[in-house]
Amino acid sequence: MLVPEDEGEAALAGVAGVEVVRYDPDGVLPAEAARAQVLVPPFLAPASAVSIVERLPELRLVQLLTAGAEAWVGRLPDGVALSDCRGAHSGATAEWIVGALISVYRHFPQFVRAQDARRWDYHVTDTLAGKRVLIVGAGDVAEHTVRRLAPFEVTTTLVGRRARPGVHGIDEVHELLGRHDACVVIVPLTDATRRLVDAEFLAAMPDGALLVNAARGPVADTDALTAELTSGRLMAALDVTDPEPLPADHPLWAAPGLFLCPHVGGSVPGRLERAYRIAAEQIAAFARGEDPPNLVVDGY
Repeated sequence: MLVPEDEGEAALAGVAGVEVVRYDPDGVLPAEAARAQVLVPPFLAPASAVSIVERLPELRLVQLLTAGAEAWVGRLPDGVALSDCRGAHSGATAEWIVGALISVYRHFPQFVRAQDARRWDYHVTDTLAGKRVLIVGAGDVAEHTVRRLAPFEVTTTLVGRRARPGVHGIDEVHELLGRHDACVVIVPLTDATRRLVDAEFLAAMPDGALLVNAARGPVADTDALTAELTSGRLMAALDVTDPEPLPADHPLWAAPGLFLCPHVGGSVPGRLERAYRIAAEQIAAFARGEDPPNLVVDGY
């Protein structure tokens, strides 16, 4: 098994039946790569990292350190499985979502700009308390987000791929949008979710509503979102953009009502320790001849 960090070498050394070998993602592969069956790419590895699989003839599993698997889905040879790190970064991402909601409603970005200008900008702000929040994506991050929003007396509604007890189906999303103050998007990026947040989706949101994208940039139509923000009808908090990184001359930077972060939702202390703990569980199952619990099937 090839791992890219010292933390991974230490965390995975105890997995039964596995030999752990450290490798440099940007350098020459060690001799053991010729027989490596498991590859762990770096945290937030670029899409170009997929090319390494061409040099691993015995590869049978790619184990990610992130929940997002879109760069790898459909790009692996036949017989090579893919497992994500679902559950490792859910709490941190949910915390960012709550922080983003509070920041926008309490006007924190405006107050920081006023502080930078040494200007005492007293004014009344909105509040998160009592808001109705629609959460599109009903997985582990959604569960963490619902728990963290509950003390703020927020009413939450979940939307998933299919309807089930306590969760609405995605076919209901446009109808539900009009009845909520904010919409949080935390779906994986797949063919089905690419440009999910399009002009029609945004038009279904009521005036003054807030969009929070903690998923992936291409889940939203950037041009349509920029147009809505520029008009002043909607607000947005984005941890991700399309393209990413956002070019310095992109019009989205200047859009009013926007709180923008550089994809930091899961980038907190302890992220690698948590990720490798999940990875160890997946690789241990693989070593026993079982499917990893986080096996990615059809992009999920």
